[in-house]
Amino acid sequence: MAQFSYVGRDKNGKKRSGSILGLSKREAVLKLKEKGIAVTEVQEMKQTLLNKEINIGKQVKSQQFVIFLRQFATLLRAGVSVVDSTNILSAQTESKALQKVLADVEEELRSGNPLSMAMSKHRAIFPPIVINMVSAGEAGGSLDDTLDQLATFFEKQHYTKQKIISAMMYPMIVGVVAVFVVIFLLAKVVPTFAAMLQDAGGELPGITLFVLGASDFMQEFWWVLLLFGLLIYLALIFTLRNKASKYYFDYVLLKVPVFGKLLQKSAIARMTRTLSSLFSSSVPILQSLSIVEKVVENEVVSRVIKESRGALEAGQRLTEPMKKHWIFPPLVTQMISIGEETGSLDEMLAKVADFYEKEVETSTDRLKALIEPLMIVFLASIVGTIVISIIVPMFEVYKTIG
Repeated sequence: MAQFSYVGRDKNGKKRSGSILGLSKREAVLKLKEKGIAVTEVQEMKQTLLNKEINIGKQVKSQQFVIFLRQFATLLRAGVSVVDSTNILSAQTESKALQKVLADVEEELRSGNPLSMAMSKHRAIFPPIVINMVSAGEAGGSLDDTLDQLATFFEKQHYTKQKIISAMMYPMIVGVVAVFVVIFLLAKVVPTFAAMLQDAGGELPGITLFVLGASDFMQEFWWVLLLFGLLIYLALIFTLRNKASKYYFDYVLLKVPVFGKLLQKSAIARMTRTLSSLFSSSVPILQSLSIVEKVVENEVVSRVIKESRGALEAGQRLTEPMKKHWIFPPLVTQMISIGEETGSLDEMLAKVADFYEKEVETSTDRLKALIEPLMIVFLASIVGTIVISIIVPMFEVYKTIG
């Protein structure tokens, strides 16, 4: 919802001015007309801290975006015009961000601009793959099929990403729980027994001395741990925003045992699925590679794609740089080579994507089954170590008393 300033005259001819909320200039003018104000000037107000809409996280959820694409395709197949379809979808979508953007898109369409051009003005909502495939669909007269392909593409991308997240979520949650449990034990439980053990005299075991030292550190320098956590968080943000550092970050992640293979399969699935969707919509190959380079979300793969684009421009084959890099298994390069030779590159890429999406699904299920008992043992070991460090000297005290 945007805010517009206006100048106009009421039914009595008296000058009126102020501001009004609306999804677009057109809607703002209609609202003012309903109030009996004839608008002479209306302008969208610049966003400030006072009138800016606050968005936390992703502006449009994947499920909402997929539903929008499916419904758009259905309306077009039913014979509804692009302008009317946009108006209908703007009114019924649950996403406020998408609702506002679609109102602006409708205004652009009514001005005579094509859908792809209208979408290109809102790149925060419509990624490059959507804009380019819609443009190709408009040129080929198959916009409804293109929107269906996009819906399928985003569904598969969302499903694969959720599988990766679900595999990593369990160890992350257990890890966080372990940290809080250790902090609680060191800050609250251990100090209760510390004075008792020291008063009892005698030589304390090494493990007990270590835990007591950790407890003292936690109570006196707890702020150091908070500062350390904040520094790690800021360093991670900087790393992910800088292309050069993100390359090394992605490289290290891909080399991590077990998880690295999973991330590699996910990146290959995303790359091949995106390329397949773009090729099947007749987007030029160099343009398709440029898009994939930006949306693949892995700098290691992105650099190889950039090299492949350069190889094509130099008259070489697409797979030449891929064959030289460890991230692409022979299966991928061989399938792409066959696609190049037979002229069915989109089909071969789709088959590779299907294969690796299945691999991601199978690997995540196996990983979850393996990680759960390991994390339980890990948490039990940490808590058990702290408990044993207190119990062992307590037994010694009881023996002495006895």
